[in-house]
Amino acid sequence: MRQIEELYEKYFHDVCLYLISLSHNEELAEEITQETFFKAMRSVSSFKGDCDIRVWLCQIAKNTYLTHMKKTNRFSGGEVPETVNDKSPSIESVLENSQQSLEIHKVLHTLEEPYKEVFSLRIFGELSFRQIGEIFGKSL
Repeated sequence: MRQIEELYEKYFHDVCLYLISLSHNEELAEEITQETFFKAMRSVSSFKGDCDIRVWLCQIAKNTYLTHMKKTNRFSGGEVPETVNDKSPSIESVLENSQQSLEIHKVLHTLEEPYKEVFSLRIFGELSFRQIGEIFGKSL
C-alpha cells in the first residue's frame, strides 16, 4: 500500500498534466487522475517493469480518459475517436515545464553507461526495446 502512496505523491502532478493536455478540462483531469491511481493500485502486481512507471500510469490514464469519453458520448450522441488527437502535447512536452523534468535530467546525468544510453534511446529516441536490443547486440 505504501508503494502506491509513493507513486501517487511522485507522479500525480505529471499524470494530471498529461490528462489536462488530453481533455483541456482541469476538473475532469483531476477526476480521471484519481481513477487512474485507483486502477494502478489494483493492478500494480501486473506491472512488468518493461517501461517507465510514468509511461505505464499515463497509459492507464489515457485508456481511462477514452473510456470516460465513450461513456459520455454514448449519452450525448457524439463520436469518440479510437485514438487521442496527435495534436495534444506529448508526455515529454508536458513534463518539460515541470520541476520534475529537471530532476529526471539530474538522475539521468548520474546514470552509468549503458543505462543512460538505453534510457535516452527509449525515451528521447522513441525506440522500442527490440530496436535498442539490436543496437547493443542483446535480446529483447
